[in-house]
Amino acid sequence: MTKIKFPSACTILFFLTIIMAVLTWVVPAGQYQMTKNEELGRMVPKVGTYEATDANPQGIFEVLMAPVQGFYDPASYVARAADVALFVLVIGGFLGVMTRTGAIDAGINASMTRLQGREKWMIPLLMGLFALGGTVYGAAEETLPFYALLIPVMIAAGYDSVVGVAVIMIGAGIGCLGSTINPFATVIASNAAEISFMDGIGLRLAILLLGWLACVIYVMRYAEKVKRDPSRSVVAHQKEENERHFLGGKDQQVPALTGRHKLILAIFAVSFGVMIWGVSAGGWWMAELSALFIGASIVVGLVGRLSEADLTGSFIDGARDLVGVALIIAIARGLVVVMDNGNITHTILHYAEGMLADLHQVAFINAIYWIEAFMSLIVPSSSGLAVLSMPILAPLADFSGVSRELVVTAYQSASGLPNLIMPTSGIVMGALAIGRVSFGAWLKFIGPLLIMLSAMVMALLSLGVMIA
Repeated sequence: MTKIKFPSACTILFFLTIIMAVLTWVVPAGQYQMTKNEELGRMVPKVGTYEATDANPQGIFEVLMAPVQGFYDPASYVARAADVALFVLVIGGFLGVMTRTGAIDAGINASMTRLQGREKWMIPLLMGLFALGGTVYGAAEETLPFYALLIPVMIAAGYDSVVGVAVIMIGAGIGCLGSTINPFATVIASNAAEISFMDGIGLRLAILLLGWLACVIYVMRYAEKVKRDPSRSVVAHQKEENERHFLGGKDQQVPALTGRHKLILAIFAVSFGVMIWGVSAGGWWMAELSALFIGASIVVGLVGRLSEADLTGSFIDGARDLVGVALIIAIARGLVVVMDNGNITHTILHYAEGMLADLHQVAFINAIYWIEAFMSLIVPSSSGLAVLSMPILAPLADFSGVSRELVVTAYQSASGLPNLIMPTSGIVMGALAIGRVSFGAWLKFIGPLLIMLSAMVMALLSLGVMIA
């Protein structure tokens, strides 16, 4: 019997792009009037101003152009995903140089020796750190470099690549889902809803802590199950192939951890520390981060005493390994471009506005959650979704007797979903590509957890309405 193989990430995203293009022929085109919000520094839609506009159906040529437009706008030459894709390639090069020095292999071996029998406690610790990054500054693109580092550690500990992906993606994702002071989600959404971002922080903390605990237990149980019986892994058929890919083969001699290796690993840690500072406090984004890791690659190569040929060759080889990830990120962005160019994004939001009329308070807040969850499929950017939806949905809460901070909490909980599963998210699909985890295997792994998290959020939102 032939086993059905789930399509690759590129195929899924391209198929979704075709579907969105077809919808531009079916869904009526429309647009809200846009006004400049000085505090946000962005154009935002005005509630009650939706009107039909000229249709702009997307055809075969527009579908083929979508991946190109995902990289940049050909008309204005403004970058879309080009900066993120370049950052991914530079990170690949940096990790290639790190691997060539032998420091990563030596560090993994030393860590596993020291943690013998206690490897499982890496999971809650690391998931806590990534959740902190998610809740404080919305860690998403910045987590991509950690997959290539952490997955070999998890495989060496007796787990599988899914555990490595889950620790980072679910850790950072639950942080974003339970954002407390994330400026790219909570702060922007609160400003657009015309409330303080501290309003409702108690409920958001509850979602964060309970969600983190549920996710840690879920991942730890799966990891222990795989360690006891590798055949129960959702990627069990790739076990030997993944060990060769991530660990270099069982017969390869692991170098001892030398003083030079420790210095290289310290440079590695400092580089990521500078990255976190740059994003959270220094106003940096992809261009500055790319420059940081180009410089770090040179320093690591010099300290590791690599020749010029070894340094440049390992950098190019490392970048080559992540070319597929960079393309996936651009294709995901191109899908959104098709929606916007087809003038149906605002129409879908207008339909959501009509669905909320005359709903009971509990039904209203839960409907907001699911509307935002659906909209996050169309607009996977948390800040983009906040600017688009909050000026429309937040005022509707006043008529339903629901506080606006609950609408913000529902939005951010829903907008955290793309960080866990959405196939339109370049970060999700890129991370799965790095971990060699098919989207089908990921769905099989994370499906029950998503149901639990959604039920938890809905229960807490409903409780928030009742005690308000």
